[in-house]
Amino acid sequence: MDRTTRARRWLGAGLALAVGTGLGLIGTTGTAQAADVNVAKNAGFESGLANWTCTAGSGATVSSPVHGGASALKATPAGQDNAKCTQTVSVKPNSTYTLSAWVQGGYAYLGASGTGTNDVSTWTPGTGNWTRLSTSFTTGAGTTSVTVYTHGWYGQAAYYADDVSVFGPDGGGGSDPDPVVPAAPGAPAVGAVTSSSVALSWGAVSGATGYNVYRDGAKVLSVNGSSATVTGLAANTSYQFQVTATNSAGESAKSAAATGKTSSTGGNPGNPAVPKHALTGYWQNFNNGATVQKLRDVQAQYDIIAVSFADSTATPGQITFTLDPAVGYASVADFKADIAAKKSAGKSVVVSVGGEKGNVTINSDASATAFANSAHALMQEYGFSGVDIDLEHGINATYLTKALRQLSQKAGSSLVLTMAPQTIDMQNTGTEYFKTALAVKDILTVVNMQYYNSGSMLGCDGRVYSQGSVDFLTALACIQLEGGLDASQVGLGVPASTRGAGSGYVDPSIVKNALDCLARGTNCGSFKPAKTYPALRGAMTWSTNWDATAGNAWSNAVGPHVHNLP
Repeated sequence: MDRTTRARRWLGAGLALAVGTGLGLIGTTGTAQAADVNVAKNAGFESGLANWTCTAGSGATVSSPVHGGASALKATPAGQDNAKCTQTVSVKPNSTYTLSAWVQGGYAYLGASGTGTNDVSTWTPGTGNWTRLSTSFTTGAGTTSVTVYTHGWYGQAAYYADDVSVFGPDGGGGSDPDPVVPAAPGAPAVGAVTSSSVALSWGAVSGATGYNVYRDGAKVLSVNGSSATVTGLAANTSYQFQVTATNSAGESAKSAAATGKTSSTGGNPGNPAVPKHALTGYWQNFNNGATVQKLRDVQAQYDIIAVSFADSTATPGQITFTLDPAVGYASVADFKADIAAKKSAGKSVVVSVGGEKGNVTINSDASATAFANSAHALMQEYGFSGVDIDLEHGINATYLTKALRQLSQKAGSSLVLTMAPQTIDMQNTGTEYFKTALAVKDILTVVNMQYYNSGSMLGCDGRVYSQGSVDFLTALACIQLEGGLDASQVGLGVPASTRGAGSGYVDPSIVKNALDCLARGTNCGSFKPAKTYPALRGAMTWSTNWDATAGNAWSNAVGPHVHNLP
């Protein structure tokens, strides 16, 4: 799938800032002095934007995500503004200071200007987790104040910053008051549960930089944010959970207890059945200029929602998933609740693996097992109904088949397995993708081939057809239909708008004509299949976000047509 300008991708000279609370340096000798303090004020944004100035109204404080305490800075670049937030701090001449901060989200810079010597800056690419940035500077002989700043980059996603530190000799302005032990959090709320895990969330506590989670009186987790998932639990068992708040001054008393009970069965029970004719939409877990949605906002026409994307780890075959803060969820628990709500409404929510920029290497027995284990763990943790295979950098049919077989054994018969190969990957039954689809045909839900970004291709009659036409859709679908896939396993994948892909956008009327041609034998172009395929599964689009950007024109037109196929 095309995820150009994905929020976690480095796009060039832009960057991120940030600075954390770590102890640093430091006076002129390079040794920490007793008088060294954090000379930044309102360093954790607990007092809103007091002491900070952000360009063009780009800054605001938010309660989630936060690194410590109850607030953090969110700064959003727009137009020609890079969301620069500054503070002038009092410093001592001829002294060395460590500048640090914690950042998350889009690209961000952290820096200091007016040092009287060499101004400094540092940056990091966008990240879905809190990352500490740090640099140092030395003041000039006559320097008594320095401007420290953060900023993002033009046209990129918002960045978050928290716990800024400018650590060194007191320049006369003093420091924020020393922290006190935070208050106890409220009782945690129990979210999604599986047979081996319980999701928890709680309200942030002012002054806290972290939280400890207790299960039946024993500490089991330490986290920075206000949510966590406790794993490794026994099925059909009740547990008592409490939370404490921590900072450098100590740990609070425990919260009131909350009871969470795991489900009685393993796997991923309760997946709704995919309807006979289904509409599939990819949901973007990043901000690339399309409408930002929460899962609850995904249009009701979509029967299968593919969450894009899982990420690979350093272990071959293993995948993980990180919720991007750019999507705007207050907590992971809220995201899981949205998945559960969609499933309750009869929708299937699967996690997509790969995409334009992603790749997962499955080329050995060990990597096949790692994929199956990690994919199943994500299904259990988040409630995903299954997986979507959107690997666009080559696959090994032998080992991907083994991986999917193992996953099926773990997840059971309710597994939803979808694929989104490129057109070139399904030109004949000898390709690795086609071989994989046929090898897992008995557990395969649908193949939504991407009929875009390909140029002209061969149809099943050996003729060349131009991208974007009824003939292109029908003649290429015919290859799959005549190559061994059941009609119920074939869907037409197209962009939701002209901005959704580099090429191959198809007006919804053409998609409807192609569906009619394949399922009913009507509204065909110059190519007409030798027979009809009334069980044709339906259609897919990239993406629900681009669909929303275009006023839901695609799903409003194609969705009812799919659902009314014979």
